[in-house]
Amino acid sequence: MAMMPSWQDKTFGGRKLGGKIRAALWLETEVGEGNIFTKAQLRQAFPGDAQIDRRVRDLRDHGWRIDTSRDDPALKQEEQRYVTKGAEVWIPGQAKTAKHKNSLTDAQRRKVWQDDNFLCRTCGVGVGESYGDGGIELSKLNVARREVLMADGSTEFQLVTECKRCGTRAGERQVDLGELLSTVKALAPLERKVLAGWMEADRRALSPLEKLWGVYRTLPADARAVVKQAVTDED
Repeated sequence: MAMMPSWQDKTFGGRKLGGKIRAALWLETEVGEGNIFTKAQLRQAFPGDAQIDRRVRDLRDHGWRIDTSRDDPALKQEEQRYVTKGAEVWIPGQAKTAKHKNSLTDAQRRKVWQDDNFLCRTCGVGVGESYGDGGIELSKLNVARREVLMADGSTEFQLVTECKRCGTRAGERQVDLGELLSTVKALAPLERKVLAGWMEADRRALSPLEKLWGVYRTLPADARAVVKQAVTDED
């Protein structure tokens, strides 16, 4: 097994170690897989490399998985998580490894869209539809992770369809499923019947239940299934 250079070495075995290689060595030996590091810690370790953030991003092209808050909503904006090691770029020839894959496959992404009827679960726009604001932009769908506070007090990050426009405007969206279920149980029988009809059709009509329906439509598929069951269950 070849000896691993130190991340503090700028040369090894007669070859120069660039910022990308040293960043990889730092992640592997100082951070460790599964652990969180901050941009401040990274810059403190490499004070002479103004492009060290970019060097870390470049590692993703070699199979390294390094999540940001966009990939893992549990992370703060300044935090990143070193998830898995890719190619050992400090070994000659390994830096030519093929680029990494997205965390979601095309099949997984399409399943989320199908479960959500190809509708943005934030604004309700369908795939390829106009936003109706006079502009020429047509919607493009992405997959987001939405935080759901479960009825048992646990937290899940569930996949949900969101259009590109809503994704760029999104803050921290969180759904309290327990509170929502309590609201559902307090509905009068007629209100529950109307709401069940909306859920079945996945379309909203204006009524006093509009607010509750609006919250339901923002839920990921699994959370919607729980609320739908609560609506259809008999007391």
